[in-house]
Amino acid sequence: MRRRMIPYLQPTVRRWGKTPGLPEEQRFLEGPNPRGLELLRALRIFAECIRGFRALSFVGPCVTVFGSARFEESHRYYEMARDVGRRLAGEGFTVMTGGGPGIMEAANRGAKEANGRSVGCNIILPKEQKPNAYLDRWIDFRYFFIRKLMLVKYSYAFVVMPGGFGTLDELFETATLVQTGKIKDFPIVLMGTEFWSPLLSFLRERLIAQGTVDPADVDRFVVTDSTAEAVARIRDAAMRSFGVRERRAPRRRWFFLER
Repeated sequence: MRRRMIPYLQPTVRRWGKTPGLPEEQRFLEGPNPRGLELLRALRIFAECIRGFRALSFVGPCVTVFGSARFEESHRYYEMARDVGRRLAGEGFTVMTGGGPGIMEAANRGAKEANGRSVGCNIILPKEQKPNAYLDRWIDFRYFFIRKLMLVKYSYAFVVMPGGFGTLDELFETATLVQTGKIKDFPIVLMGTEFWSPLLSFLRERLIAQGTVDPADVDRFVVTDSTAEAVARIRDAAMRSFGVRERRAPRRRWFFLER
């Protein structure tokens, strides 16, 4: 009996390809690229980090305010964020935001109205996000992860106003850093009890119930509608843990071209 020959099947080899016409950041994230190009990107990332470090070394003790870019001036959360910025500036903090409109603009605006310092870490987007008009200084970033690094690195506390995907990303990344001990004793204040209540219920009824987080991880959040309470908690924690008012600002050095 003649044996039937089964044709040899060549294994399928999948290779990373390039999608023409993509913006630089999308090309960076689509997979491996030639090693020379990856080295150039690494240098660009390093240069962006250094630029952020140089710009923000002299802004003083910061509190970062996260929140949606979509709230108009007439919205109650805009006014809440504005009051937060005003009160933070009154306590001597520099108010740091993502530098854009909405909640970010409101917090920066409140700081300026109280004659405080106001800085922004602006992100360059396909639909360009322009720095708001209430910034003493801002830095434009190409990469989200470097921008988030700066928003965390120079802050002693975080105020999280209502927002969307970006705000949730910033909230949970910060909470993860605290949970894992990468940063310690940093207050995370959620402003707007009505807005955050369903999320907190989900965390307790699903994550805590399933054992994926500890009760202390959720109880760590300060949830309030009172801007006075929020700023008082931040002030007390910053003084207790960091002694921010006793810290001297670094001196500018001419040989680093710092002005």
